Amino acid sequence: MIKTKGILHVTIPVSDLARSRTFYTEILGLEFVGQAPKDDPHFVFLRSGADYVVLGREASRVRFSDIIHHAFMVDGDAFDATVAELKAKGVDVFREDQRDEGVFTGRSAYFHDPDNNALEVIHLTNNAKA
Repeated sequence: MIKTKGILHVTIPVSDLARSRTFYTEILGLEFVGQAPKDDPHFVFLRSGADYVVLGREASRVRFSDIIHHAFMVDGDAFDATVAELKAKGVDVFREDQRDEGVFTGRSAYFHDPDNNALEVIHLTNNAKA
C-alpha cells in the first residue's frame, strides 16, 4: 500500500496571475515564494504557514461550484478580525457557519477570489476526526 506523508501543495486555477497574486498576498496574507517559468510565468508559488498554494494560469477554465473550495486556518482570537478585514477590503463574505459536529468543527467564513474560486477561513476547534 502506498503511504503518503502529506500534501505538498494545492493548485488553484486563475486567469490573471498578477491580480490573483495580489489578492492572495495582500488580502489573505500568504507569502510569495516564486514563479515559474521566470520569463512568462504560468505558476505563482505561495506559502501559508508550512503549506503551499500554487496559482496556475488557466484562462479557459470553467467555474467550480462552491462545494469545491480551499480552506485556510486562522487562530480563534483572530477569526472575527479576519472576517472584518475581508469585508473592509471589499470581499463579499457570502456565508458564515458555526459547526459543532462533523469532521471539521469551528467557525467558518466563505468568500470568493477574483476568479470566483470559493475559499474559506476557519478557526478549527478539533483535530479533524471522522
